[in-house]
Amino acid sequence: METPLTVVVLAAGLGTRMKSRKAKVLHRAGGRYLIEHVLRTARALAPPERTFVVVGHQSADVRAAIQTPGIGFIEQTEQKGTGHALMVAADTLSWLGGQLVILYGDCPLVRPQTLEGLVAAQQSSDAAGVILTAVMDDPTGYGRVLRDRDGQVTGVVEQRAGTPEQLAIREANMGLYCYRAAPFWRHIQDLRPDNPAREYYLTDMVEILHRAGHAISAFRIDDPREVLGINDRAELAVVDRLLRERKVRELMLAGVTIEKPETVTVDPDVTIGMDTIVEPFAQILGYTTIGENCSIGACSIVRDSELADEVEVGQFTIIGTSRLERGAHAGPYARLRMENHLAAGAHVGNFVELKKTRLGAGSKAMHLAYLGDSEIGAHVNVGAGTITCNYDGTRKHRTRIGSGAFIGSNSTLVAPVEVGEGAYLAAGSVITTDVPADALGVGRARQVNKEDWARKRRELGKPR
Repeated sequence: METPLTVVVLAAGLGTRMKSRKAKVLHRAGGRYLIEHVLRTARALAPPERTFVVVGHQSADVRAAIQTPGIGFIEQTEQKGTGHALMVAADTLSWLGGQLVILYGDCPLVRPQTLEGLVAAQQSSDAAGVILTAVMDDPTGYGRVLRDRDGQVTGVVEQRAGTPEQLAIREANMGLYCYRAAPFWRHIQDLRPDNPAREYYLTDMVEILHRAGHAISAFRIDDPREVLGINDRAELAVVDRLLRERKVRELMLAGVTIEKPETVTVDPDVTIGMDTIVEPFAQILGYTTIGENCSIGACSIVRDSELADEVEVGQFTIIGTSRLERGAHAGPYARLRMENHLAAGAHVGNFVELKKTRLGAGSKAMHLAYLGDSEIGAHVNVGAGTITCNYDGTRKHRTRIGSGAFIGSNSTLVAPVEVGEGAYLAAGSVITTDVPADALGVGRARQVNKEDWARKRRELGKPR
């Protein structure tokens, strides 16, 4: 029978060295809150109903940031150390039995495979607990793993409490644990704040269980960077870089070409198809999906959008919450601000902005236009300088342009207004009423040329 497993994530601290008014786990790295990275990894071990987060500072905000339904929360109203967080959790969790995995909410780099290895190491032994360790060239700041002559783990000594001999040990405690729940909860109240900080240290549980006659073993990992914690903004930046390197490498191994990958930012929930090319300094964010054989231009930003196959995004283009069908083009220097839909083969060119607009199949707006709250049919040509005036100072209104229409340059369409299929608008027109299908809409003053006016003006302006 499979042993039930409970995961506890410690996330109650403020993180004073972050120099922030936000709780540490609410800072972002790699496109997610730190706590969300950890909880997603925890899914590999336990279902949400057996996953618990210990919250304290800004607990309401931390709860709101966690989107996974079913997660349990335990309130640590006073923060008296990592051991105290488990002492507070005892009433809620001690009856669950099985195995107990303890994680930290500010360690977003740990991989599911590592935690699975930690759990397997405990399951395959008689040890009451297994601690995650790594041999480091410079373990300064980490607790050192103490062993007896037979190599059995006997305790963990913190940096500031260690003797010179103990601090010479290179095997460091990474701070993640898998315990058999029964002995752990039986001895959790044995923790004592016998240290200068007067806190209850979770690391002391190793020695407590050892003294009680329980074996403790270690599961050693090769790369200690995987369990990097975050204490300040500099470490946050390091972790962000490592998370993004992972994502970019994953995409490249899946068939995506990423030029100068060290300059490209891709969020973890992004998907990109084979043979797509991403140029330097692009940002692909949120829940964006990109199809195959696309091109994402240098310095472009695509957020929470859906791009079908063979879509081309030019350099310095911004796309948000929009859908681009197969073969659509946007940019360079275009802005698809929000909730736009480019049908197959539609083109949006340089310095064109769209907002809540649908551009039909094969339609084009190639230069210097603003199209807001508009429904534009297929094979429409929108001339340079066109504006849909969608706001009357109180409400937004829609513009509708039928398929096959031709919108002359510098046209101003004052919504609500409709241009019929196949209609033409003369360049420079201000259109305030509907234009029927196949009609010519002209909304401008008649041109008057006054002969010799300029010459006479110049002569009048000469000195006498």
